[in-house]
Amino acid sequence: MLNDPRRILNTTVAVTAGLANVSQPTVIGFCTSVGCEGFLDFKLRLAQSLAFGLPASHSVIVDADGPKDVAEKIFDYMMTSLDWARRHLDTNELSRAMDSLVTADRIEFFGFGAPCGAETNSRQQAMVASCLKPGDMAVVISNTAATRSVIEIARLARESGETVIVLVGMRGPLVERCDIVLPAETLENTNIYTPTISPIAAPTVIDIPSAAVVMRCGEDHIAKLAKMKRNLAYLRVSERL
Repeated sequence: MLNDPRRILNTTVAVTAGLANVSQPTVIGFCTSVGCEGFLDFKLRLAQSLAFGLPASHSVIVDADGPKDVAEKIFDYMMTSLDWARRHLDTNELSRAMDSLVTADRIEFFGFGAPCGAETNSRQQAMVASCLKPGDMAVVISNTAATRSVIEIARLARESGETVIVLVGMRGPLVERCDIVLPAETLENTNIYTPTISPIAAPTVIDIPSAAVVMRCGEDHIAKLAKMKRNLAYLRVSERL
């Protein structure tokens, strides 16, 4: 780990044990002996140290922490995790997603949980996915890539002849049902007080192709977008008055 810390960030417990010529329980034992709650927590703190030079225990929230300590630790954890997600983006897949979104006749979003702001009823999702046609696009969102209903939606959408983009936090069965894979990989901290990062990482990754698509839509579309933002600003001023 000291000789090549970044290599450890991309390995599993089994691979790390093989590199060190020890058993997997020995790796877990090492992690707990240095104050971590497990291998993932160890990798999270290692990533923080590499990205920001923070001490290994910096993001762990303890009962004795005051409001200032909690605020600093959560901000540091969020920034480190977003930096991790940024480093694991597949720019080739991102470019393919942008090209497909620009030329799509229609785009539908499917998913469950905080990152999804579209239709979340599974029956209605199935109806929409079944009625899509070639030239349409489906964007499915699943942090685990293992939610059965989302996998079924991807299957139905693909059978309808449309391109399916998936936004995932990790590899899972859903990936095999999709054409373009956008990873929003994060290091989830197992500490009970630390917030879940995936609802923040996923929308951040979505913003990238969203902004790129707008930039490719031409001057007329950009002018309409600018007008929309001016109107929104006007409404905010009116509300204050």
